Amino acid sequence: MLNLPILRWGQPYTSLDQDTVVHFITGEALARVSQANAGLLGRDMRLAPRARKVLAEIPIPELIGLMKKAADLYLNDALPMGDGEQTPDEFARHQSASTGLPEHMCKANMTKNHFVLSRMDQILDSLTRGLPTEILTRGYGRESRGVMVSYQAQAPVLGLVLPSNSPGVHTLWLPVIPMQVGLLLKPGPQEPWTPYRMAAAFLKAGVPKEAIAIYTGGGDIGAEVVRRAHRSMIFGGTATVERYKGDVRVQVHGPGFSKILLGDDVVDQWEKYLDVIVDSVFLNSGRGCINCSGIWASRHTREVAAALAERLGPVEPKPPEDPTCGLAAFTVPGAARSIWAIIEAGLQEPGVQDMTTRFGPRLVERERCGYLRPTVIHCDSPDLELANTEFMFPFVSVVRCPQEQMLEKIGPTLVCSAITQDQQWQRRLIDAPHIDRLNIGALPTLKLDWLQPHEGNIVEFLFRPRAFQASVEAVAV
Repeated sequence: MLNLPILRWGQPYTSLDQDTVVHFITGEALARVSQANAGLLGRDMRLAPRARKVLAEIPIPELIGLMKKAADLYLNDALPMGDGEQTPDEFARHQSASTGLPEHMCKANMTKNHFVLSRMDQILDSLTRGLPTEILTRGYGRESRGVMVSYQAQAPVLGLVLPSNSPGVHTLWLPVIPMQVGLLLKPGPQEPWTPYRMAAAFLKAGVPKEAIAIYTGGGDIGAEVVRRAHRSMIFGGTATVERYKGDVRVQVHGPGFSKILLGDDVVDQWEKYLDVIVDSVFLNSGRGCINCSGIWASRHTREVAAALAERLGPVEPKPPEDPTCGLAAFTVPGAARSIWAIIEAGLQEPGVQDMTTRFGPRLVERERCGYLRPTVIHCDSPDLELANTEFMFPFVSVVRCPQEQMLEKIGPTLVCSAITQDQQWQRRLIDAPHIDRLNIGALPTLKLDWLQPHEGNIVEFLFRPRAFQASVEAVAV
């Protein structure tokens, strides 16, 4: 069993208060994880400015080079993990054993992280819109048109309150170190593996140890990270989104409510798009905020729902090491049953039908975990409770709604794949402020372009553009 210490800006610290991470099937103890407290974190925050200082001494192009080196270390090497060592295969097995995600999906997420790290130069160039990197270091300079600009770092470190549900979210914070901003990581209780492995890869690649901190603990530590860090990123449900709405210090990543909209001009050929729909709902076990949770169309909705149910309804839980396993387990006791109770309540409304019932029970409970099999709901109206709901498994509502009402009814949507060639409707979709990422055409909601912001540009979150003037003799440009 591994022992994972708190990492206090490069210094490991073993706490008397420890939590045990266990295998969701066997109950085997995988790791003892030291638990921080708010007082410890508060005292250590005096060292946070040092993180930016040591990083600012390394030119950004060199840090990008370290990220590329770390990419290969993360994907291929045995790396320190607490008081032991972990190979890539052991990492995937441990991550699967504590989160319930199938092992092949854990390995696929490792590949995503490697892709982002190994292309960090392109990603930063895109996110900064070609801004010369020395401007972020110095705070001012001339951009490509010769105009004097200034960008001010808003915090020496970025605080991250990370989830346990999908390891893919870690791609969002990988550009932070090469922007010369430190990392203050609070891992999810079931997924400490990625933050520790990524930190080990960074340090082995040559990133200064003073730039990275990991504070494991409960919800109180997450709240303390947000309170102490001047900029933080947090993942959570709708309640978390509402709590931090309007707080410019916090970038919240909550439910995506991602959708596929079938335009009136293509809906009669809906069968052509069934593979795109299935992949959007099912891949990565439906755990991501970019998984599709709603299919909206003005007609043929019952046929679409029935066809989806035929494809997804028969899927059964399989062992996590099975390369054909498509379902992740809910490893928190009672979580699967609680979610299913919410769905059952919604099914009581007139106009709602579970199209997957005939393929057997959706809730499957085991001794230490639970599964929810793919569930396809048909909704006669967009005003029903289950018409715009998201859960952490392959759950989708097929909603009948006139096209002219869709933009009014869909609500906040992280990813919208609008399948249509209607240029007037495309214009309305482009102008819709409640759609974050827009795909026009038959594109899965999971298809990402890493050269575009996922959900808010992290450069704009960490750096503030401001007016800046200087006389020729005062500064060198």
